[in-house]
This record gives sequence, C-alpha cells and structure tokens, in this order.
Amino acid sequence: MVTPMATEKSPPRILAAADLDLLIQALRSAGYRVVGPVLADQAIVYDEIAGADDLPQGWTDEQEKGFYRLRRRHDPAYFGYAVGPHSWKKYLHPPRRQVWRAHQSNGNLEIELPAEDSQATAFLGVRSCELHAIAIQDRVFLTGRYPNGSYQNRRQKVFTVSVNCTSAAATCFCQSMNTGPAVDLDCDLEMTEIVNAGEHYFLVRSGSDSGEAILKQLPLLPATADQTEGEAAAIDNAVQQMKNGPRSFDSSDLQSLLYRNYDSPAWDQVADRCLSCANCTMACPTCFCTTVEDTTDLSGQHAERWERWDSCFTGDFSHVHGGAIRPGTRSRYRQWLTHKLATWIDQFGSSGCVGCGRCIAWCPVGIDLTEEVKRIRELEQS
Repeated sequence: MVTPMATEKSPPRILAAADLDLLIQALRSAGYRVVGPVLADQAIVYDEIAGADDLPQGWTDEQEKGFYRLRRRHDPAYFGYAVGPHSWKKYLHPPRRQVWRAHQSNGNLEIELPAEDSQATAFLGVRSCELHAIAIQDRVFLTGRYPNGSYQNRRQKVFTVSVNCTSAAATCFCQSMNTGPAVDLDCDLEMTEIVNAGEHYFLVRSGSDSGEAILKQLPLLPATADQTEGEAAAIDNAVQQMKNGPRSFDSSDLQSLLYRNYDSPAWDQVADRCLSCANCTMACPTCFCTTVEDTTDLSGQHAERWERWDSCFTGDFSHVHGGAIRPGTRSRYRQWLTHKLATWIDQFGSSGCVGCGRCIAWCPVGIDLTEEVKRIRELEQS
C-alpha cells in the first residue's frame, strides 16, 4: 500500500495572480505540453493550453445528482470550480490506443508496435482527490508482475501542479474518503488560490527539484504568517462544506459492510433505476477496465489490435462461453460498487474511490454512491 504522505515541500511563497501566465510559459519553455482546465461544450474539461487566458477564469460549476451546470463567479478565480467530466486518466490511460499492427507481404508477416507518445506533459490544476486517483492507477498499472509499459511511458513524463480546494461542490465527498481537500501526496508544485478583499494571489510550494527549478524563474515573495493562516482557513472552508453536507458518511468499515451485504435488498432497489449505461465508469478517474478490438482490411494483408475503455456495466464485458457471468443490472451494479469500495482494497491496498463525485453528477438517473452506502447500512440495521 502506498502511504499518502508527501515529500518535504518548500516554504510557501507568493505568486501574484497576474503572473500565473509566467508559470505556464516557464513550463512550456522547459519542454512540457501544458494541459489544464478549459471551457468547452458547456463544461470545464482538460485540454492543452497555451497560456493563462485559456483557463476558465471567473467560472464555476454547480453539481448535483444527474446535474452539471456552469455559472459565472463573482470573482476572477482561475480554479474556482470542482471537477468536470474529464479526469487526468485520459492522458495516462487513453480511451483508445493501438496495441499493434501487422502487415503481410509475399507470405511474410511483419508485426509492428506503434510509437508511444513521447512528449512530456505538465498537468495544471490537479486536485487532491485526483492525485489520489493517479496514485491508485499507479498501483494498478505499475506494480505486480506485469507492469503496463504504455502507462509507464506516459506517467514518468508527467509534471504535476496541484491545487488545494477552497470550496466544494455538492457532490464532493473526498473528506469522507480521506483524499482531500488539502493536497497530501507528492507533486512537483502545490498551489492555493486566494481571492479576497481586492487581493488575488497564489501560495506556491515546490515538492521536487523540477518544481523548484520552475519556481526560480518566477517573481515570488515570501508568504507572511497571515497569508499562511488565510490559506489554512480557506482549505478548512471546503472541509466544513463537506462535513456539513448531505454526502458526508463513515467510510471506516466500508469493506466489511459490503462483504456482509451481498444479498441486501438495496441491490434490487438500485437496479430498478440503473440504466447500465456505464457513465459512472467512464467519468471515474480510477476505473481501468478495457477490451480489445481486432480489425483487418478486405484484402487480409493488414490487421490491427486496439485497446479501448470498457465497463463492468456492459453486457459483453463478463461474457464467456455460454453467456454472461453478470447478465443483469443488479449483479453489475453490485460488482462495480463492491469492487470500488471493498475488493479493490484486497487487490491494490486502498479503496478505488476518491470521493470526486463524478459518478453522481454524470449519472443520468441521479444514482448517488453515498446514498447507496447509507441505504445498505440502514437495511442491515433494520
């Protein structure tokens, strides 16, 4: 199990909000493709950016069960939102990638492995829950007897700029899962955005030599005690929002709770609503299930194998000779939730859920993981 403790970070320094673009340009000059939040398709998603003007400054999101909307903020915050439909998974574990291609010529078969993406990438705006999600996928893809070389190639070239959360969406429950809102895992740079009383700045810390090298290129000032205290208060605001919100719950015994309740009537209740659409798994930053597709041309001279995301909610995913192991929605939802919160711990040493709330917001019928856990507990006690 990877212990969620960060390496020693530098003392906090102040970067004026007006100088945020200098940080982005320093990363680009260092050879990184910078990926960060942008406005697209009426959502805040992750895409390549060229400068601070590409960021969703002054925008936030409203989220609830089956609900996501953008709205204007009353201040010029750059990172004043929670999380959108995208996660950093799409850059480390792409939705679709070619595994190999083969050509036949004059009776000779040649198999080629495609070139992997070799560009170093800086992730700008990584939340604490998302750092935990990346750490979870690291355990899935990089440990054990068969590490995933494609993932490893991408992962070792990532520079992370994390952002502490100072407010929470209604769907956030990272505080219950012990994955946020304060950054507690390794990153190259850590930032906290402060907007108040006409002031707008970032408290920044380096967590690696690479991060410190970037900070040395920026016009920074030492943080005062008042500014550091203000940062702690801003992060605590997000903590209190979640503690006092409807999605706060006890996660200390989730594994044993679910193991005791394989036959709970709760599974029938949720199956009556679930569409098996797989939205939750596609939006989830830790789900990693894939399938492979083999294609050939009409001449039979060229063939390819592609890997693409799949989901335990799709009917064919558990299909073996004779039929599907999990033919109904009840068994599929039970498999997903029990794996995410219980058997994942047996496999990888931690829960597979980081409390980001994406599965709640992007479920078309508004199924809420936290409500399902509470319902299982209530039915067990009744």
